[in-house]
Amino acid sequence: MQKTAYLLFYTTLFLIAVGLVMIYSTSAILAQERFGDALFFLRKELLWVAFGVVTLYVGYRVPYEFWGSASLWILILSAILLVGVMVPSVGHQVGGARRWLKVGGFSFQPSELAKYATIFFLAKRLSSGQNRVKSFVHGFLPPIAVLGLMVVMILIQPDLGTTLGIGTVGMILLFVGGVRFTYLLGLTLISLPALYYLIAGAAYRRARILAFLDPWKDPKGVGFQIIQSFIALGSGGLTGVGLGESRQKLFYLPEAHTDFIFSIIGEELGFLGVLMVCLAFFFLFVLGFRVVLKTEDLLGHLMGLGIVSLLAFQTVINMGVVTGTLPTKGLPLPFISFGGTSLVLNMAGIGILMNLAGRLDQRRNRDSRESLRVRVKAKPRRLFARRRKT
Repeated sequence: MQKTAYLLFYTTLFLIAVGLVMIYSTSAILAQERFGDALFFLRKELLWVAFGVVTLYVGYRVPYEFWGSASLWILILSAILLVGVMVPSVGHQVGGARRWLKVGGFSFQPSELAKYATIFFLAKRLSSGQNRVKSFVHGFLPPIAVLGLMVVMILIQPDLGTTLGIGTVGMILLFVGGVRFTYLLGLTLISLPALYYLIAGAAYRRARILAFLDPWKDPKGVGFQIIQSFIALGSGGLTGVGLGESRQKLFYLPEAHTDFIFSIIGEELGFLGVLMVCLAFFFLFVLGFRVVLKTEDLLGHLMGLGIVSLLAFQTVINMGVVTGTLPTKGLPLPFISFGGTSLVLNMAGIGILMNLAGRLDQRRNRDSRESLRVRVKAKPRRLFARRRKT
């Protein structure tokens, strides 16, 4: 395995290992109380990790061009699954949101597949249509129509966090792919009133904004979760209260093993543990963006950019919510929060980045051999020319 791909793999593996330890720590008491099995959530996550290793290997071994060629079919499959979620007898509803499909004892979240399907489609469309990318009719409208369709289907569930994620990454790809900035700026300005309506038009979203501004105004209601997160982070100090010793996970902090697992990391492992996790994510993103910047093929460049941007967006949003920097949004922390679909597809994304990194290393080695061959051939001629001069 080439050096950069090797670093991507082991950084991801480290984050997954931290996630497994913290999932057990945060969920054991809840699992024992609810299911009579302290290992319930850990066992499920281990199965998803095993499946994720397979998808990571597939992403690494299969040429990234394949995902571009199959992007339309992956997009169609995603759309069908998103429609299936809205069918009462098929979709599974939790907390007022219908986002899951039940398969046996496991849940599958189609919106996670939709993220990658949209990235693949936009990367393929923009890279193969560079001669018309500046056109409003042929270069701007078709990808925006597809992006808009996926956004609306996810928004219906409702899932504003994922909607914003796909929309943001999609706009980044369109900008880097060469679509005129004026078109994107106009679309952004048009979208602002709709975004305001989506937030102000839903009572629970308005409450989240108010809780973000002043959580102590309603400490037992909408501000409860973020206040408990603050307590968890503040209790950790420099080195934490100790692994497994968190008090906030004892039914004080809701979603401690999913969206707010970073809070428990801060409580149990302290500032040093939080710093370690943040540095691992930073290193992963630096590696990813380096691969993207060095990839000359536009399809690979856009595909890699979409994957790294998506992972970075989710990480920043999750950490921002947990620390009270951003309003509450239901986005998991990649590779660490409990959740199978997200983990499996994010591992597949890392596999694709590893494939891009492997291509770069192969090209670098080939260029080095070519350069060495040229120098070896050229050396006798230089020596011969020197003799003739003497």
